[in-house]
Amino acid sequence: MRTALVPAAALLAAIASAPAAAPASASVPGSAPASYAAGLTLPERMTDTGGGSQLITAQAPRTGATEGRVTWWDRRHGRWVKAGSAAARFGAGGLVDGAKRKQGTSTTPTGLYDLPYAFGTAPAPGGTRTGYRRVTSASWWCQDNDSRAYNRWVEGLPSDCRADESERMASYRKQYGHGLVIGYNYDRPVRGRGAGIFLHVNGKGPTAGCVSVPSGAMRRILVWADPRRAPHIAIGTPSGPTAITAVTS
Repeated sequence: MRTALVPAAALLAAIASAPAAAPASASVPGSAPASYAAGLTLPERMTDTGGGSQLITAQAPRTGATEGRVTWWDRRHGRWVKAGSAAARFGAGGLVDGAKRKQGTSTTPTGLYDLPYAFGTAPAPGGTRTGYRRVTSASWWCQDNDSRAYNRWVEGLPSDCRADESERMASYRKQYGHGLVIGYNYDRPVRGRGAGIFLHVNGKGPTAGCVSVPSGAMRRILVWADPRRAPHIAIGTPSGPTAITAVTS
């Protein structure tokens, strides 16, 4: 193939009319400049917030951490606004990608989940709008992988659900004083992935895989949560594969 020769005058004219190169600091189409992203709230930087107008973020500084922060947010006039915040505790085994979690590891699953209903050994705080289930002496959370009731609340243990593979909820009167069921592995339970993941009141230390907050914060969250606004919880870290900004439902 022969190379076409371009007259020098035409070449100079083309160079003069070409648009100036973008400076190195200019943003790439489809991406937010760093200065702009820095001004966004955490939910505004997330890939997915569940589609509702309420969100809880539970963020630990790294996957091996057992402490972090829970913040609850409202979407108002197109922006996410902080409604409250509290120190939080996570599983004794740290955090792990929810899709890779294994039962019995005391790890908190990262990801974005709905909040099916609230519960507690104590009465629901005044103003609670989320469906609330009161814990009784017969309330268990079945965690037996061989049971048809796996990862479900049951009143009285079914014959196929072993007590030593389940949790008698009344035994945790303080921690389960008030709580929210986190919809992890809930709609279509995968055996061996884990059961009974909640947002509940602090105990003495890290959890067995749940997220916990002080009792006052838990009560405020229950009064704040409005099922008509489809609240979700996002659990993760600031960066890496488990970054809270990258989690999806």
